[in-house]
Amino acid sequence: MAGVGRGEILLIDKPYGWTSTRAVEWVKRRFRCRKAGHAGTLDPLATGLLIIGTEAQTKALTHLMTLPKEYYALIRLGYRTASDDAEFAPQRVGEAPRLSLAEWEAVLSDFQGEIWQRPPAYAALKVQGKRAYALARAGEAADLPSRPVVVYRLEVVRYDPPERVLLRIGCGKGFYVRSLARDIGEKLGCGGYLAALRRTAIGPYTVSQAIQPDAGRP
Repeated sequence: MAGVGRGEILLIDKPYGWTSTRAVEWVKRRFRCRKAGHAGTLDPLATGLLIIGTEAQTKALTHLMTLPKEYYALIRLGYRTASDDAEFAPQRVGEAPRLSLAEWEAVLSDFQGEIWQRPPAYAALKVQGKRAYALARAGEAADLPSRPVVVYRLEVVRYDPPERVLLRIGCGKGFYVRSLARDIGEKLGCGGYLAALRRTAIGPYTVSQAIQPDAGRP
């Protein structure tokens, strides 16, 4: 970490329910800095590693955003939500199949490497100057085109058949885990959404090195 005057690169374990902006504001108050920003948003319902740069170190954030990321994602099959995560109540779609490990490997092989992915309707992407999630909440869902993303690793950590599967994901910039949950559900023909998400690493930085905000004075 750099000195206080030159700023710092801080690793935060973002709590559940916090926006990334709230975590940045906590850092500003806790470390009494005027300027701070983060290297990649985490949704409020996600937890885990958030890299925050303060003062002059905010210039390093652009590079940090390009580093590969690691997530642990719990996907629930047989249901769908409007946001592709747990923000909205799940709607029953169909019966989730019981898969063997070999069958899971075959399914996940379609989502590895460089793939095309359609962002979720409730994304923070801007469409004609407005956030897609704002349009979606106003009943004006934007048509978000698919775009290329990279998945380095995708493996089953735990499977509780037939509805719940925990995945370990290594991916590049711009990847939406919510979209992966949706797309796996669509491939299986039963629906799927992201029930829980934790980011555990960004490049060489890990959540085990991170500060717990609740442990410090706000």
